[in-house]
Amino acid sequence: MSVGVRRLSVLGEFKPFGLIAEALDGKPPDNLADKYDYFLFDPKFVRERAEADNNGGCSISAPSNCSDHELFIRGNRIIWTTGARVFKRFTLPSQVITVCWCHIGDISEALLCVLQIESLTIYNTSGEVISIPLPRIITSIWPLPFGLLLQSIEGNFPAHAPFPSSSRLLGARDIPRPRREIGHSPQNNYSLPSSFNHNIKGETVPMSSHLILSDLLEEPQCTYIEERGKLNIMRDFDERTIWTSDQIPLMASYNKGKMQHSVWVAEVVNCIPEVASTSLSDVVPAGVLPKQFSFRRIWQGKGAQTSASKVFLATDDDATPIICLLLQEQKKLLALRLQSVEINNEILFDIKPDMSWSIPAVAAAPVIVTRPRVKVGLLQYTDIVVLAPDNALLLYSGKQCLCQYMLPPSLRKGNLSRSLEFSEAASASHDLKIIGLADAVEGRINVMVNTGQIFRCELRQNPSSSLTNDCITAMAEGLSSNFYNYFLVLLWGDNNSTYLSEASSDVDSEWNSFCSIIMQMGQKPSLISKQHLNSAPDSSWEFLLNSNFHKNYCKFNFIAGISGTKPAVLVPNSSRKEVDGSLILNDSFYSELFMVSLDSLHSLYESLKLDTLRKRDLELLAVLLCNVAKFLGEEYYLDHYIRDFPCLSKKFGMSMDSVSRKNPPSLFKWLENCLEYGYNYANVNDLPPLIRKDESSVVSWARKVVSFYSLLLGAKPIGKKLPSGVFCNIAPGSFCSNEELTALAMVGENFGLQQLDLLPCGVSLPLRHALDKCRESPPTDWPAAAYILLGREDLALSCLANTCKSKELETQTNVNLISMSTPYMLHLHPVTVPSIVSDTSGLDSTKFEDTDSVDGSMTDGMEHIFASGTQLRYGRDLRLNEVRRVLCSARPVAIQTSVSPSATDQDLQQAQLWHLAQRTTALPLGRGAFTLATINTLLTEAFTVPKLVLAGRLPAQQNATVNLDPNIRNIQELKSWPEFHNAVAAGLRLSPIQGKMSRTWIMYNKPEEPNITHAGLLLALGLHGHLRALTISDIYKYFYQEHESTAVGLMLGLAASYRGTMQPVISKSLYVHIPARHPSSVELEVPTILQSAALMSVGLLYEGSAHPQTMQILLGEIGRRSGGDNVLEREGHAVSAGFALGLVALGRGEDALGFTDTLVGRLFHYIGGKEVHNERSHFLSLSADEHNRCAGQMMDGTMVNVDVTAPGAIIALSLMFLKTESEAMVSRLSIPNTHFDLQYVRPDFIMLRVIARNLIMWSRVYPSEDWIQSQIPEIVKSNVEALRDDTSDVDEMDAETFVQAYVNIVAGACISLGLRFAGTKNANVQELLYGYAVYFLNEIKPVFATRGNAFPKGLSRYVDRCTLEICLHLVVLSLSVVMAGSGHLQTFRLLRFLRGRNSADGHASYGIQMAVSLAIGFLFLGGGMRTFSTNNNSIAALFISLYPRLPSGPNDNRCHLQAFRHLYVLATEARWIQTVDVDTGLPVYAPFEVTVRETEHYSETSYCEVTPCILPERAILKRVCVCGPRYWPQVIELVPEDKPWWSYGDKNDPFNSGVLYIKRKIGACSYVDDPVGCQSLLSRAMHKVFSLTSDPSTNDKSGLGSVAVDQLVSTFSSDPSLIAFAQLCCDPSWNSRSDGDFQEFCLQVLFECISKDRPALLQVYLSLHTMIGSMVDQVINGHVVVGDSLNISNLKLALAYIDAQLSGKLTTSKGGIVQSKFMGSVRKRVEELLNCSNGIQNHFSNYLTSGKWPDESQGDKNSILLSWYLKWFRVPPPSIIKTAAEKIKPKLVSSSLVPFLRLLFPTTHINAIDEIDKFLSSQVC
Repeated sequence: MSVGVRRLSVLGEFKPFGLIAEALDGKPPDNLADKYDYFLFDPKFVRERAEADNNGGCSISAPSNCSDHELFIRGNRIIWTTGARVFKRFTLPSQVITVCWCHIGDISEALLCVLQIESLTIYNTSGEVISIPLPRIITSIWPLPFGLLLQSIEGNFPAHAPFPSSSRLLGARDIPRPRREIGHSPQNNYSLPSSFNHNIKGETVPMSSHLILSDLLEEPQCTYIEERGKLNIMRDFDERTIWTSDQIPLMASYNKGKMQHSVWVAEVVNCIPEVASTSLSDVVPAGVLPKQFSFRRIWQGKGAQTSASKVFLATDDDATPIICLLLQEQKKLLALRLQSVEINNEILFDIKPDMSWSIPAVAAAPVIVTRPRVKVGLLQYTDIVVLAPDNALLLYSGKQCLCQYMLPPSLRKGNLSRSLEFSEAASASHDLKIIGLADAVEGRINVMVNTGQIFRCELRQNPSSSLTNDCITAMAEGLSSNFYNYFLVLLWGDNNSTYLSEASSDVDSEWNSFCSIIMQMGQKPSLISKQHLNSAPDSSWEFLLNSNFHKNYCKFNFIAGISGTKPAVLVPNSSRKEVDGSLILNDSFYSELFMVSLDSLHSLYESLKLDTLRKRDLELLAVLLCNVAKFLGEEYYLDHYIRDFPCLSKKFGMSMDSVSRKNPPSLFKWLENCLEYGYNYANVNDLPPLIRKDESSVVSWARKVVSFYSLLLGAKPIGKKLPSGVFCNIAPGSFCSNEELTALAMVGENFGLQQLDLLPCGVSLPLRHALDKCRESPPTDWPAAAYILLGREDLALSCLANTCKSKELETQTNVNLISMSTPYMLHLHPVTVPSIVSDTSGLDSTKFEDTDSVDGSMTDGMEHIFASGTQLRYGRDLRLNEVRRVLCSARPVAIQTSVSPSATDQDLQQAQLWHLAQRTTALPLGRGAFTLATINTLLTEAFTVPKLVLAGRLPAQQNATVNLDPNIRNIQELKSWPEFHNAVAAGLRLSPIQGKMSRTWIMYNKPEEPNITHAGLLLALGLHGHLRALTISDIYKYFYQEHESTAVGLMLGLAASYRGTMQPVISKSLYVHIPARHPSSVELEVPTILQSAALMSVGLLYEGSAHPQTMQILLGEIGRRSGGDNVLEREGHAVSAGFALGLVALGRGEDALGFTDTLVGRLFHYIGGKEVHNERSHFLSLSADEHNRCAGQMMDGTMVNVDVTAPGAIIALSLMFLKTESEAMVSRLSIPNTHFDLQYVRPDFIMLRVIARNLIMWSRVYPSEDWIQSQIPEIVKSNVEALRDDTSDVDEMDAETFVQAYVNIVAGACISLGLRFAGTKNANVQELLYGYAVYFLNEIKPVFATRGNAFPKGLSRYVDRCTLEICLHLVVLSLSVVMAGSGHLQTFRLLRFLRGRNSADGHASYGIQMAVSLAIGFLFLGGGMRTFSTNNNSIAALFISLYPRLPSGPNDNRCHLQAFRHLYVLATEARWIQTVDVDTGLPVYAPFEVTVRETEHYSETSYCEVTPCILPERAILKRVCVCGPRYWPQVIELVPEDKPWWSYGDKNDPFNSGVLYIKRKIGACSYVDDPVGCQSLLSRAMHKVFSLTSDPSTNDKSGLGSVAVDQLVSTFSSDPSLIAFAQLCCDPSWNSRSDGDFQEFCLQVLFECISKDRPALLQVYLSLHTMIGSMVDQVINGHVVVGDSLNISNLKLALAYIDAQLSGKLTTSKGGIVQSKFMGSVRKRVEELLNCSNGIQNHFSNYLTSGKWPDESQGDKNSILLSWYLKWFRVPPPSIIKTAAEKIKPKLVSSSLVPFLRLLFPTTHINAIDEIDKFLSSQVC
């Protein structure tokens, strides 16, 4: 047989696309180099390894659809193109020397490594770059499996070398695979001179000629060479690397001096033992030492004067990898067979010189042609295309020549048409000659011709027919090497076959050609050319190859992943003989070849049965297999195929004389036995052999189904294999049932919903059952793809949000999710939650209309607050509108005057306007809390601040504007601090979730001249943590401006950003503003405000550190007289120092205080305690300089001005001992309980003491009236109670003392309750505080109805109104802290009333209005999305903001710096959560069950919430469940921890930063559409619709019913399949049909799928109904609808599933997914059809007699009915029945054979047993 001739498919003339891209770019740069280089590569190489292993993105079966990628290099520029599109461009600072792709370390994606003169630049595929400086001159770089090989030179050689002639990228044709360190030998602990040792000992590190970069974070490592069992540093600079493989650790080199080639294997060796014994073990921990790499020479060949022009990996004809070296001077291609053996999971490589071979060649390249889907271990099966010295282009599979390729004759005419006749190419002598080959990728290659042209050609590698392609792959995977090589000879030989010869061959011709080749294999040829078989010579070597020793040795000769590779003997010696140089094969060879081919193709046949879209291919293959089986005399196989396709019985008659050797494997039989008897009782022989073979791709579909059934029915995986030997990849995740394990296996095998729909409905039912059982409560650690498979997209997106942080990972994961989902559900990915800003435009009902404004438009800083989430939170009420109205400070306020004003009225207007201005200036504080963290700013936009308008308008005079008279009031002084608060409020809107704020944006918004607006912005940014972006130079530039407000905002902002870090640079900048820290020789006057801000900032910076020196400094500052010129602000200075001291020692108590007695003693001295305090000891410990500073303390002798120092000292003690439950501190910090003490201690200090005591005794604060009364000393309580009696003899002066103490103690207790239960929304606390607020309000002026005599009355007679006002508003402020973020309506009404009181009611005080404004802001904190925490840091920040000394005016900073009021931001947490419908992407209501752990106040408690809502603190939150009947349940289990709430983007956040995806059950409406639930009465509504649609009398009104179905289904379900089916029911043509029963069935099925939320069952029910309908039509009417019996197998499998469910083999809590009654009716209907069929018994009798099928008199009907009967009742082949009858007849005692037949054929139905008995009885008679 001569070598076949094939024509090349010319894709076109080739030109590097980089040249075209340069031309399109225009004029090139002047310095652009003339020389360029390029190489083509496979795009699969740069994909991530896991994705490439799964053949993601581009199918291997059709690589021609994937365009080649190109890297074009010229000068310092690289252009990466994909086909005809520029993908990326790289421009480097210096000239590029060489480029390669490489996998380095554990990075999954390939990296582009670019070598330059002094550096190595590495890019990933997303464009990120790493530049590594090179320690020496590197000439070339090469990829290895575990890193990058760098070759250096010795001496002053040129800095760069020209580009190599052979591409070093994919010369090996390697395919990316999972990371594995091949060659690592644990037993080889060599003694190698570690470079670390040399560095430690101070020696010079020897220079290595080869370096390996194995980690981007490490330096390149020296390599070693193994010589005589020892390792030395590789210094052979003459060994020039010419090739490496990045798949297996091989390197080829050439030594010009020795004129020899060498092949080396790279190995990873253990670090030497001497290293551990040296001092290095003290420096570097174990396991951190870098890996050491060595090279071992496994082959060398001498005599080559020049190096090999190309080296690559290919595959020999026996599947052994070979290394090919193209030696152009000798014009040959040398192939070295690579031997490998695996020992202890490590692979050792070697090359046997005697096993090499060579073929003539002047050019060669690796291509993938003959076996594109077969892998040999880690390597792709690769062929060789060779250009022979006579310019013939030959295709080799190993050393076997398959065919010759020729250029089409059309190339001579310049026409690239492929439609010309091929005969011209074979007969004509071409003018064009092929002179070179280059750039081979997959099956494409560049062919260079003598005219200088280059053509891109394709070697036809895949048939257009998918069936042909699969059959060839099945042969390649199932046949041994000797058999498959014989098949290749026939496939590619010159046998007049059109297969692969014509590029235009169609599918039918390809299949016919393949069938003829298969049948040709069974015909014994006379002679087979020895040239094709290339048998080994009859020599001693051949004898050795055929010996038993060699067969045993070859068992270990394989690449990892392939076992049992057969020896490299083409044909068994026993089956051949040689005559005149030709080889003749005997009959045994052909019969064995044919039988193995039958088994391989039968495996494919059984696999195709499981794909509903391949039925046509299945029938074609059945015809071929029938021919093969008949040729072989395999009666059982032939019977198997005819039963599947009875129409084949006409062509293939059965012969009872032939004897089959075995029963054909039946996949349906195995699946059915699995369901009936369990996995352990299913016969493994029923599985086709290819399914159990490792990595078989052609039957992977069936392998996956078999593995799923095995796991579902009890198989236990052993590694990645099942006990039956079937491979199965299982995704990571926990499981506690077989169903969950099956679901994980489906994910691991990428078997999604789309693949599930392709299975026959009966096969898919058990798998759908497994998914349905896992759907309700799957484990929480599954991958997102698993949840998609279950139909739980809500869990999938929640999982994605926690795992996908990078864009690349998110893209890859979304692709995986899409592969798991059905095509009609792609709209679900990804679901995006509407942002707060983008939602605003759609909410028309929430637009704020100012009817009194002139133009109706304004920017008040709150226009963004109306988002979908906040709107859903407050329903349809106008709460947010009202909050926006009362907090708006950007519009003139209304002044009520007469229509005709007089001069007196104008004065009245100014007075009224002044009082209203007090309120307006306080509004920004509340607005800042209201809008906290509610928008994301664009860093390209400037920062805008709403205007602060103090003007008024006159509604009675057409909204005329009235401004404050500047001659009466100093407006600028009035607006200075309010403008600061206004800017802070605007800055607080920015959300901290943006991550790191850009320094550029901050500098962009910095004004040329400092102003108070930018100062407020700095504070706001600092509170959000954004000031970390500023550099130290930026900070000092701000301070250099000497702007007071800017300095205050900057110091506090920096301290908040660096809170608790003790950053030295920030600390220095703060201490500059504390004069006490200046040297005594320096007199620097610093304003008191800056000193106070600096002290507080120091406290925040050192928060919780208990830094002794800082504490000592702050302690001194409490008693130090302010150095500023305003002595009235010294109390504020002391308070700031007290807060700072408390923050530094926050909650540390006595455990961290080394000088407790001195510190606490001094603090009590500052309070005014009566303890003896030795101040002298303190001063003795100070230096002279510090002693001089102490002279400025507020003391007269040893006396302290407690009016100034007491507040700061009390605050410091309260924070230092916060939550410590220290009885000692509480006893010393007592409440005055004598008449003298009450007059000795100021009433407001008593309030502070009450707060301090309760902060210390944290756990004893209880929300009850009794607890508040317990705070009041008995003397105060009794005297206040006595005031009710008018006859009381209490002195008026004493009465005022008692009442002052009483109201302050009550207010202090209320503040304590507010701090203790901050953000908890505790109903008891709310009720208690609300009662006290109403009580104080009624004491000022009776307004509300009260609870009788619960509180003392008439206090206003003994205490001034200002005190009552302050106490009232402190209680209200505490109430809003408790209800923070809740928007509590009753509280809001109270606050709105307090804001609206006129000046006569005492509201004009700025401090009072500030308290009301803050309270409103707290109540709606962050638009209702944030609340307060109760951890130590938060309580301290809240205490600073709530400090109970309210300012008297907008510029009052005497007792408390107003900027401190914004520190509440540090106490907030975003514990808000909203639920988003995963199908619609819209926020929805959902019921939650929240479980909190047991505390000292209550046991473990569960309560219900409706989202959106605010969750409890992390310290008590234990469980959150999505409950209710409308949504699928979710359970989030938590471990209560005393930690802050999760920050935005935290990957451990179980709530996905406040967004929880939920999935609505089909059949239920959302709570927005159906709040009550009346619309979810699905059954009534659907039955009503059914009656409208199905009643024949209402056909004229069918439109009404149809519309009802359509609308109802779309209301209850968002599943596209159900909606589409409902729309089909609405079609008018549907209702005009006469088959009303089918319409009724469809509506019932629709109801079933909707009511049980199983939309996938729609397809199952309809398929089963259609099967039965076609069978009935076929039996009754005689219409042959279906010509096969595959549906019978499908139905039997569905019934077996029902039986397995009823018997308990498959368990479920809700019953089967398909109604058992329906399946029972299916079973009954089929049996009725088979039993009532006329003549079936006669046909069955004829079949048993002679194997004869019914004749053609009635077409195929009888044959089909017989096949149904045989398969339904499991009748064995007639020869088996005949053999069994012959065995039992001699032993027959009774007249009936039924008992014996039941024993012999246990799976055969009793009906068939009876018929067989009748037949056998008749035979006896």
